[in-house]
Amino acid sequence: MVRMHDEFYHPYRIGVKVGNMARKSALVSDIIDNIRRIFQVINEQSKRAKRKTGLTGPQLWAIKTIAASSSVRVSDLALRMYLHPATVVGILNRLELQGLIKRVRTAGDRRVVHVELTDEGNALVTKAPQVHQDLLVSGLEDLTLMKLKEIVAGLDLLVNILGAQELPPRLVLSPELNLPGKEERTSHRKTLNGSEVVVQKRNF
Repeated sequence: MVRMHDEFYHPYRIGVKVGNMARKSALVSDIIDNIRRIFQVINEQSKRAKRKTGLTGPQLWAIKTIAASSSVRVSDLALRMYLHPATVVGILNRLELQGLIKRVRTAGDRRVVHVELTDEGNALVTKAPQVHQDLLVSGLEDLTLMKLKEIVAGLDLLVNILGAQELPPRLVLSPELNLPGKEERTSHRKTLNGSEVVVQKRNF
């Protein structure tokens, strides 16, 4: 009598396989639910910012970042917002048209331009809600280098699954891209948990 593959049909092995499938399904469910939560909070906060201020999330983030410094150069503002300077210039142009910011040349070097809030911009900041970009960046900068690498690896996998690795990163609910055109790499130094590291930034 020919015996079937007992080891394949062993109840223990079947149970392990079923258990692994169940755990995998639970993990996939958790990932999808967390992605939904991220989209939900970004969407809700962006709509709240639009209702209260008439600005997009990135525009409000720029306003708040400028307010925290009172006066800031465009290049420094771009570093703090993790955006390409050209992208920040586009945001500032829209804010300037609305009378919320002004560009000021320094007396010592007329080539150096600082950005400041106007009276209207300062008034807007006092009633503006929290922006998700600021919350996200602050939270990420508080993480260890190891945790950041884990997040990067996980997000890279998701982007590849969706086939979106070549898409230029568009700012959420905003017309700006970061950045159209050829790929360009820049780096700057950031302090993470007391240690200075070089942060590479890829712009498209």
